[in-house]
Amino acid sequence: MKKDLPVFTLGVEEEYLIIDPETRDLRSHMSKIVDGAKIILQEQVKAEMHQSVVEVGTNICKNVKEAREEITFLRKKIVELAANQGLVVGAAGTHPFSKWQDQPITDDPRYHMIVNELQDAARSNLIFGMHCHVGIESREVGLQLINQACYFLPHIFSLSTNSPFWEGRNTGYKSFRTKVFDKFPRTGLPEYFDSVQSYDNFLETLVKTNCIDNPKKIWWDLRLHPFYNTIEFRICDMSLTVDETICIVAIIQAIVAKLYKLNTANTSFNVYRLALIKENKFRAARYGVQGNMIDFGLQKEVPTKDLILELLEFIDDVVDELGSRDEINYVHTILREGTGAAKQLAIFEQTQDLTKVVDFITSEFTKGI
Repeated sequence: MKKDLPVFTLGVEEEYLIIDPETRDLRSHMSKIVDGAKIILQEQVKAEMHQSVVEVGTNICKNVKEAREEITFLRKKIVELAANQGLVVGAAGTHPFSKWQDQPITDDPRYHMIVNELQDAARSNLIFGMHCHVGIESREVGLQLINQACYFLPHIFSLSTNSPFWEGRNTGYKSFRTKVFDKFPRTGLPEYFDSVQSYDNFLETLVKTNCIDNPKKIWWDLRLHPFYNTIEFRICDMSLTVDETICIVAIIQAIVAKLYKLNTANTSFNVYRLALIKENKFRAARYGVQGNMIDFGLQKEVPTKDLILELLEFIDDVVDELGSRDEINYVHTILREGTGAAKQLAIFEQTQDLTKVVDFITSEFTKGI
């Protein structure tokens, strides 16, 4: 008898750029957008460390269609609230030319504590990401899934790459955001743990030795959430459009569902060395979907697009049960047209004007909604 998959609920967080429409620079919203949004959206919106960043989060969603409705609604509302303040909104992993030194920090004890500890590594962390939570049955199951899903992080990341510029420079990377974030401790690919007990012992050691005061300061690309029954994918750049975000969210959910299905059939996926996965993560950051990554099974380089098509085959048998085939099929559009980074670079090549790149980012924000 075929066993139905669990629901694998979703929660999606997006971080938006608040922009001055005249200068196209980042602009402090002075909490007016957040305060206004809280009246309507309550806990679904919050200020981030830099005052020019707004973070939104969906409610718990049963499927990707609900997630799309929530993200669409949240983007619309933030655009309306920003317009009331004479500001515009965009989505990218970094701003093309803003200087972090010019950005005020949000007056909040948590952020003051991080800045006090990490100094310029924190002040310069002017980046924007998308986080996706997938609901799990238990932390034990979650840890097994994290160990195996780690292999797919560079594939997911390559599809999200959307930060080629940093402080007015073409960095040569499709995602420079991840290079900026690397300055933080406890970032990057997650450690391998053979049990929840060993993971909890690790956390306990960090707390006891004053490395962290709570487990939320584990900022890995994929983590067991310390307070919710979810695993949280944190590797992605902020995507230009809702279609891109939802496509990536659907792929993440399907990977978790497929690995869970294999585990329940006692057929677990290979766990690969972090050092090898790091090589693919670098390639994803550098080239997006336009380069090569390593096929560890074949032990050779293959086009990243081929690996993503293989990933689609791998998850194919769970997609219809999750009801996300249309959303996942959008990946073919991303592979054909390029990620946000390729589009930003194309605008710059045509115009040699980073303000036109900002105009493109803000115009894409509500595309399709």
